[in-house]
Amino acid sequence: MSIATQLHDLLRSGIHRIGELELQTNVCNFPYVICHSADAGLSTESAFGGLEVHEGPADARELSTYAEDGTYRFTKGQTNLKRGWVMVLENEQDLLLALDQFYPACVGLFIAQKGGILEIETLRDKLNRQTGMYRFARTISDTGAQKLVQEICGPAHQCAKKILWKLDADTPLDESEASRFNGIPGDLPESEAIPLLCREACNHFVAECRKAAKAEFEAKAAEA
Repeated sequence: MSIATQLHDLLRSGIHRIGELELQTNVCNFPYVICHSADAGLSTESAFGGLEVHEGPADARELSTYAEDGTYRFTKGQTNLKRGWVMVLENEQDLLLALDQFYPACVGLFIAQKGGILEIETLRDKLNRQTGMYRFARTISDTGAQKLVQEICGPAHQCAKKILWKLDADTPLDESEASRFNGIPGDLPESEAIPLLCREACNHFVAECRKAAKAEFEAKAAEA
């Protein structure tokens, strides 16, 4: 069964949210409609309540690239998706294409997790693959890495993803708001949303590991 077909079934089961996106079916004679969740009420009004209408998935990349204030969204999991638009789609294939630009591989990751086949990469495995200027990130201490998770991950830091990875095979993340977050912004029950999943540390986190590792090195050198 294709991912698009499984997405169709998920929506029929009551799923209507992923990240900051509201997913609607059969609105204003369109099979699928997506918008910012904060605009969900407007999208069902006549003429979509004045929202800017985008036909087809082509504009999804542009809509997801910059926040309302024009700043670049350096990860697609950030909770600063701009409002004021609605996208109408003719079929589940176009819906999946749009979602994959807002939140890359989001549906496929969720389906793989449900099927027990989602591969998770530990932080150490990720860091050990780094080369060039990011090679130094490998030296970050476990304490430093745990601190970074709490400083840059989770909804308190504009990240809407559920962290699935550990530091290494034997070292889980410390208990915190970031490690507990279920990948569903807001108060929706899990039966109504597809969570955003983080199967490996993102490039932003790796870059922060490099900075933290350098700071640790310099601190030790100063003490010597």
